[in-house]
Amino acid sequence: MNAPRTARERARAELTREIVDAARRQLSDVGAAGLSLRAVSRELGMVSSALHRYFPTRDDLLTALIIEGYRALGDAVEAADEAIPRDDFPGRWRAATTAIRTWALARPHEYALIYGSPVPGYSAPADTIAEAGRTVGALARIMGDAHAAGRLDVAPDPAGAPLDGDTARVREALEVDLPDDAVLRGVTAWTAAFGHVSFELFGQFENVIDERDALFASAVDRLGRLAGLAYP
Repeated sequence: MNAPRTARERARAELTREIVDAARRQLSDVGAAGLSLRAVSRELGMVSSALHRYFPTRDDLLTALIIEGYRALGDAVEAADEAIPRDDFPGRWRAATTAIRTWALARPHEYALIYGSPVPGYSAPADTIAEAGRTVGALARIMGDAHAAGRLDVAPDPAGAPLDGDTARVREALEVDLPDDAVLRGVTAWTAAFGHVSFELFGQFENVIDERDALFASAVDRLGRLAGLAYP
């Protein structure tokens, strides 16, 4: 059982939350590259030296925002997957990928922070890796569960590239038991899903695509088939 937090620990946690929330609001106004500890402290009525006790540098605050963004997206995708019967693999794929788009459209600046252009001068530390892998991990588990149930197409792709070392690293990172060709299909499918979301979010469909919900639903099912899921 966890020991109850002291009043000081609670106060620190609350102020940390306020700082991160203020920084998130800055993202929508000035973007990640313009994030400023001074501006955050000014919004909260703090002296900058006090804020530095919580986040010594701008990069520390960016890292907190990135981890929180990955965590929130991972929560949304995992919850969507868990709401679908375990043996409905196309339904789980559809729910999980749709959750990515829904979250991104609701929180575009946070999506841009974690999947948009790199922030100049910022290098993400290893602290971000675990949360960063959750969303793709959820998609990979759907494929892994389908494979375990004998319902994943694992026929070799004649166009497959010799990427044995890369597929092994993907398997290890995502802790999923899939043959090489299935891993390659999965990587192609989920990167295409993120690419579709990014195109929509960053304005590439403007004056071109009106029926965006229908287009995404069609794309998701096509990508599910590409990943090897057996659709009825």
